[in-house]
Amino acid sequence: MEHHHRGSGSRLRDIILGGQDGLVNVLGVILAVASATNDVKIVLIAGLAATFAESISMAAVAYTSSKAERDYYKSELKMEKYEIEKMPHVERKEIRDIYYKKGFRGRLLLSIVKKITSSKKLWLETMMKEELNMHEDMTTTPGKDAFIVGVSALIGSLVPLAPFLFLSVNHAIIVSLVLSTSVLFVAGAVKARVTIGSWLKSGAEMAAIGMAAAIVGYAIGAGLGVVV
Repeated sequence: MEHHHRGSGSRLRDIILGGQDGLVNVLGVILAVASATNDVKIVLIAGLAATFAESISMAAVAYTSSKAERDYYKSELKMEKYEIEKMPHVERKEIRDIYYKKGFRGRLLLSIVKKITSSKKLWLETMMKEELNMHEDMTTTPGKDAFIVGVSALIGSLVPLAPFLFLSVNHAIIVSLVLSTSVLFVAGAVKARVTIGSWLKSGAEMAAIGMAAAIVGYAIGAGLGVVV
């Protein structure tokens, strides 16, 4: 899992991750079922089962991964505290080496080392950031992460399923494809606008992922419909 700060960008990533995963997986499932049967009730049952299973699964994964990330940060923080207390000469040299590599020399380097090591809090923060590339805001909130990803997966899953509530199976397949592809494109475009990259390329890539899932799902369902 990539390291990131828990700011608005990270929350957006969680929302898109959950929503995209829920939408793509359920789209594949319902198209597989829809292409194998014309019974809208069966499609809805399969879609709802996949929706809740996917949402719970995504929430559980988000919780465990966030908790692991938080626990790892805490263990590294504890280790650095111990080393500063028990081996200050070694840690002081590491601070010197870090800033030496940054180009500082002579009195300026000594002054920086003295300033940082004069405060244990600053010393610890510097070691965590400069040596381990870890930040305090990496301490995640597993419950909140799980909720955001789970709800996003639930909402995303309902997008391809919604047309089957109002239309016949054949018409719903077409509307579901168009709606799902459009939503994925918009999500990809928004992600690029908030983060970095071409909104057109990002939207097209995400839409292509959805279409690939749809094609695979439809092909599997059609094949099984012939065989069974």
